[in-house]
Amino acid sequence: MYNEEDYLQLSGIQHFSFCRRQWALIHIEKQWAENPLTAEGQIVHSRAHDASATELRNGVLTVRALPIHSAVLGVSGECDAVEFIQSEDGISLHGREGLWTVRPVEYKRGRAKVGDCDRLQVAAQAMCLEEMFSCRIDSACLFYYETRRRETIAVGSELREQVEKMLTEMHKLYQDGYTPKVKPSKGCANCSLAETCLPDLMKPGDRSVADYIKEHMESV
Repeated sequence: MYNEEDYLQLSGIQHFSFCRRQWALIHIEKQWAENPLTAEGQIVHSRAHDASATELRNGVLTVRALPIHSAVLGVSGECDAVEFIQSEDGISLHGREGLWTVRPVEYKRGRAKVGDCDRLQVAAQAMCLEEMFSCRIDSACLFYYETRRRETIAVGSELREQVEKMLTEMHKLYQDGYTPKVKPSKGCANCSLAETCLPDLMKPGDRSVADYIKEHMESV
């Protein structure tokens, strides 16, 4: 169990899965920079995070911008949307009749990714909601604006174990204040923190930091 002052940002698990160094630069070193992709993502989430847009339609109660947390995982954050679905096997909700099952929905700018970074984030949200509502959540959803498609994922044991393992590593790095080095990848080209991270310096070779700085100063 973590104390509240030790909670990490839940959204950071998506950064961590994509690149551990990017996560550390943002969450440990407090570095941030915008580019067109991050700006577009902010617009997408500003639309989804309208806390006043609660609605009940066809037996589904949708609550937006719901604050969540987990003392077991040591994280806190906010769900884009949580759907409470009328069901005989659900939980009771204050001020609402009947029983309801719980399902988080995360909105993303682009399209479904090959890796699990988005799935890990929404699975972590499901695990937080389970702790808060004392329930079991077997599925969660990702909605991608570029394709206008919703992906339903199973929140199974393998995904849960990945979430727990990553968060344990994140807490250790955060406690140590350590920013890891990583192997550069194709994703570096689209990272808004490329100028802060300097991924070229982590490529194998004989080029020194002084050579790198000299080269870029000459180009300026």
